[in-house]
Amino acid sequence: MAELFGLRSFRVRILLGYGAAIVIIAIVFGWSVTNVRTLGLASESILKENYKSILAAENMINDLERQDSLLLYELLGINPATSEAFRAMESDFLQWLGKAKDNITIESEVALLEKLEAGYLAFLGNAHGFYQKPTAERATFYQTEVQPLFFAVRQSCVDLRELNQEAMVQASAQAQQLASKAVLRMVAAGAAVTVIGLVLSIFLARRLASPVERMREAAKRIADGDYGVQVPVSGQDELAQLAGQFNSMAKRLEQYHAMNIGKILAEKHKTEAILQSVDDGIVVVDPEFSIMSINLMAGSIFNVSPEEVSGKHVLEAIRDERLSKLIKQAIETGQQPELDEQESTLSVSRGEKQVYYSFSVVPVHIGHGPVIAAVLLLRDVTRLRELDRLKSEFVMTASHELRTPLTSIGMSIDLLKDKAGSKLSDRERQLLTVAQEDVQRLKALVNELLDLSKIEAGKLEIDFERVPLPLICEKTAKIMATQAEQAGVELAFSCDEGLPEVRVDPNKITWVLVNLVGNALRHTPENGHVRVAAKQAGRFAHVSVSDDGEGIPLEFQTKIFDKFVQVKSRRTSSGTGLGLAICKEIVRAHGGTIWVESTPGEGTTFTFTVPIAE
Repeated sequence: MAELFGLRSFRVRILLGYGAAIVIIAIVFGWSVTNVRTLGLASESILKENYKSILAAENMINDLERQDSLLLYELLGINPATSEAFRAMESDFLQWLGKAKDNITIESEVALLEKLEAGYLAFLGNAHGFYQKPTAERATFYQTEVQPLFFAVRQSCVDLRELNQEAMVQASAQAQQLASKAVLRMVAAGAAVTVIGLVLSIFLARRLASPVERMREAAKRIADGDYGVQVPVSGQDELAQLAGQFNSMAKRLEQYHAMNIGKILAEKHKTEAILQSVDDGIVVVDPEFSIMSINLMAGSIFNVSPEEVSGKHVLEAIRDERLSKLIKQAIETGQQPELDEQESTLSVSRGEKQVYYSFSVVPVHIGHGPVIAAVLLLRDVTRLRELDRLKSEFVMTASHELRTPLTSIGMSIDLLKDKAGSKLSDRERQLLTVAQEDVQRLKALVNELLDLSKIEAGKLEIDFERVPLPLICEKTAKIMATQAEQAGVELAFSCDEGLPEVRVDPNKITWVLVNLVGNALRHTPENGHVRVAAKQAGRFAHVSVSDDGEGIPLEFQTKIFDKFVQVKSRRTSSGTGLGLAICKEIVRAHGGTIWVESTPGEGTTFTFTVPIAE
């Protein structure tokens, strides 16, 4: 028992020390609840007894004034159909009058409501008589018979409102007195509890501070590297047990410190040396968005010293808000941000030269645990960008050079078929037809290559306009109706009602929609369906083209928008493989996105977004 009492003596001292304060606090709490409840009942009484009458008076004034305005409109000939509205206001006024009569809380309200009701009935009688008068007599009748009653009834409503307002003011004054008394009482009780608590706190602080101070000093010495420190243990209470556990911890730390720390540090230095020697830029950020490590290449990219920014916030080093947001996203979600080629490219100015880096942000986990860091990897792709630019220029130049001879060849074949067609054999005419089709296919390829080159070079001209999306859908329907009929496929368009206008280049968005519908028709079997739908989603309009065709194989879905990628159809294999790539670039130039959803054997849905016009 003595040991048990010693084990719990620390708790007992705390309970005894604060027990009295807890009891007083409970008493003050109960007292406060009673006072607050009294105040609440008083406030409720104010609102419940008088607010309904005030609300009824306000609404009766509004209805009466609107009726008077309707009479004036009728008198001036502004709105000849005001009699129906007048009767509607009459019904509303009488409803509010009934509510006021059902909520009488003051004796003088009875006579006032009777006077108000009698006056309003008289006003109604004269108002109905006003509508029966000839137009020439209405002005005099209104001024002598109707208007005086209007002012009298309105004044009665005002008197009703003021009467209840005065009652509310009186009730509020009573509640204020109760509140003042309650505040004084609670201040006095609070002051007493504060004094008692302060005295007890000083007493207990003196009893507890000494062992805690000894442990604080010992912890400081351990932090400075003195692992041989020990805290004196006296007694058997919780503080004594804590001191014993502290001493055990210090001994274990001393043992760990005695291990081969040099080997661990050597491995750390080796890892840092590897990071510094890598040609790519590497920045490691902890969950608090502080830089854990940054190699020389990353420091060169962001023009900072790795030693100076180590341990600082990531924004102090990279000074790029977009990269910071991506790092934060990776740390918070534990997922690598999904970025396309353009979004994952960083441009850095080096004098008059522009240097490009492809970057990725990867979260780092230990097993299935939380994220412990995020790694930003930057790779110099300036040379690749330059090669891509040269390739685009070559394609554009070659396409321009091919266009003229292809046109000449096509015209020659057409002339040959027209002039000498009757002299040729069936085999020769068949060869001319095949050549003509190949020339048309080459011309289409050259034109699409030129369009794509212009887009990639940033030379595509976009004329933005405010355009209704249903208009673009109707234009597409007219263009594709014949092709859908020939393919034996039902083509349907639907746009949500109230869809606002969009800010687009109508010709280029029509081209995108025609291309998507054409692809759907080519890959949909006879008696199939192709549906085009448009709806609003926030600041963008979503346009989708769905079919119930053969779908897209999974291996093609991730690269369907790449250049020269074609999904072979059982019906046809025509096309250049550039249409969807051009669609993607046109939609991106409008500030939108495009994606595909497909289940092999069940159909495909292409969806793109365009901005709503502000």
